[in-house]
Amino acid sequence: MDFLQNYQPTDLAVFFIWGAIFLIFIIKLFQSICLVPTKSAYVVERLGKYHKTLDAGFHALLPFIDRVAYVQDLKEETIDVPPQECFSRDEVNVEVDGVIYISVIEPIKSSYGIVDYRFAAMQLAQTTTRSVIGTLDLDRTFEERDVISAKVVEVLDKAGEAWGIRVHRYEIKNITPPQTVRLAMEMQVNAERERRAILAKSEGDKQSVINRSEGIKRETINISEGEKQRRINSAEGKASEIIALARATADSIIKVANVINQDGGKKALEMQLSEQYLKQMQGLSKDNRKVILPANLLDYNQWMSTMGLNTNKK
Repeated sequence: MDFLQNYQPTDLAVFFIWGAIFLIFIIKLFQSICLVPTKSAYVVERLGKYHKTLDAGFHALLPFIDRVAYVQDLKEETIDVPPQECFSRDEVNVEVDGVIYISVIEPIKSSYGIVDYRFAAMQLAQTTTRSVIGTLDLDRTFEERDVISAKVVEVLDKAGEAWGIRVHRYEIKNITPPQTVRLAMEMQVNAERERRAILAKSEGDKQSVINRSEGIKRETINISEGEKQRRINSAEGKASEIIALARATADSIIKVANVINQDGGKKALEMQLSEQYLKQMQGLSKDNRKVILPANLLDYNQWMSTMGLNTNKK
């Protein structure tokens, strides 16, 4: 207290002033130490003029001379493009929104080349989307999303060279037509769905008829093949039967001839034929039949001589 009492008011004021200056210097000294995180870039100005760009790591600046003017994030970021009204080539008003994926590749250009590259990219994406949709019909706008996105990316890439940014891609989130157009499109989709259902049913009926006719055809072929095979088998059986009968008859004839050529063979044959002859003649008188016969039918010797078996013939 005695020390402070010896100072005059002017001396106290000077003391506080120098104390404040020292405190400010200490604060500025600490502020001049920069720890730049990964994927970040600090743009430093010296006396209001660009000096250098600080990469990730530890850096020390000159107090009161250097200052960090801009901090740029080098990571990829997304920017939502708000919905906007666009007119298609067939004069249908649609609402379109999307999202842009960009990243800073040159911190100097992104800091001094444009005031706000995010806002500029969003505005350019909107104007380009309107221009591209204006060249397409409404139906094609839903099919040509990739074309629209590619065109927007191409335009933004050209502009991004001056802004120090790179546009990686642009995606359309929604294309919303008016309510009346949506109702018409729903009716068209329902009609197309019904048409496909009818077509599928008709194709099914057609295939069913074809399958049924193919089945009948195959059944008829199988029946005819079976009948053919049955007739072939029957004919082969009859042929085999005739051949067997012919062979048996031939064998019997050979045996009869052999018997006839033996002693007493003709007599035996003649006796057998006589018995059959008499049996046949007896049968003619049954059941009150009326039969017209040749005059020489009862001439047994003549019949036997005709057959060459009458041994009494001189």
